[in-house]
Amino acid sequence: MDIEQILDRIYPLSESSKQILKSHIIELNFPKNHVIIQQDKNEKNFYFIKNGIARTYIQNDGDETTFSFGKEGDTIISFKSYIANEKGYESVELLEDCTVYRLNTQSLRKLYSENIEIANWGIKFAENLLLRAEDRLLARHFGNAADRYELLLKNYPNLLQRVQLGYIASYLGITQVSLSRIRANIK
Repeated sequence: MDIEQILDRIYPLSESSKQILKSHIIELNFPKNHVIIQQDKNEKNFYFIKNGIARTYIQNDGDETTFSFGKEGDTIISFKSYIANEKGYESVELLEDCTVYRLNTQSLRKLYSENIEIANWGIKFAENLLLRAEDRLLARHFGNAADRYELLLKNYPNLLQRVQLGYIASYLGITQVSLSRIRANIK
């Protein structure tokens, strides 16, 4: 997905504002398994996925818990770094070779103060991130594992072909054995 499509999905901009925003965005390539955002660091950038897939996880006492996936068109971001300019609690690992678009948070904040249209785009950007986080939270607390699995497949139809089952089980909060049972019942 190209950067114009990604920007337009968030909030349509005039061509001139879009060009200003694009002038602050850099395309980068990273290999599979690269950790693009590291836990306990204040991340100064965020990323949009052009192609590839990523997982966001927390490491605690040697255990990793996956709490989201990102695919083409999605954002890779440390919420705490973006919003509060503090160290983030999450890490983001690329599960495939990825091409991403990088945008520096400080540059974006400067654009917010200079261009009302980009500031409005930023509001929609933050609102969309909040809604996605709320959807994950509600699914985690009110749906059972089978429901969460079906929702994950609806939102990420080819996820099983691209992601290790252990990461999916971690995301669902279940063991791989339980995931296998759910998959068998759904087939």
